[in-house]
This record gives sequence, C-alpha cells and structure tokens, in this order.
Amino acid sequence: MVKNVLPLTETVYYILMAFQKPTYGYLAIKDIEKMSLGKVRIAAGTMYGAIDTLLKNKMINQIPSEVERRKIYQTTIYGNEVLAAEVERMAHCIHIWQDKHEMN
Repeated sequence: MVKNVLPLTETVYYILMAFQKPTYGYLAIKDIEKMSLGKVRIAAGTMYGAIDTLLKNKMINQIPSEVERRKIYQTTIYGNEVLAAEVERMAHCIHIWQDKHEMN
C-alpha cells in the first residue's frame, strides 16, 4: 500500500517531515522553509489543502491542543512508513547516480 503513493511530491515530503513532531500549519510552513534552507516555501492555502489530503489519506492525525483555536497535527505510523519508503527510494536513486558516475 505504501508503494502506491510513491514518489511523494516535494511539498508532501517536507510536510510529513515537519509533522514528525506535533505542530500546527503555520509553524510547519516556517520549519519547512528552515529545513530546505529557504528553497521550499509553502503558501498557507497549499499547506491547509495538503493537510486535508493527508488527513483523508491517514498520513497525519489531528491531536489535542492546549490552545483552543490551534489545530495540532502529527505524522501517523502509516505516514512515517510512507516517509521512510520515500527516503529509501531517494537513497536508491542517489546510489544509482553515484555508481554511474564512478564508472566514468
């Protein structure tokens, strides 16, 4: 089932990474910008659309928040499995590229 959702888009990859710890959408946007060294900037509308999709696909869950108006999300076990499979897929791609370039 995990393989059916791969490859992840760059946006989904970073969002799942950001939600490895409980956080809310705006903070995740800032974390993603920091993780990507400013190369990935996600607009609020994109973030909240992605959150809806990831909730429907059971890759993240909303968890209880101490702040009434703030919605907190965290990657689910399935979301972590998807993320790990994507990292493995990318590592394989890098390995192939390195092998090919070492031969030349």
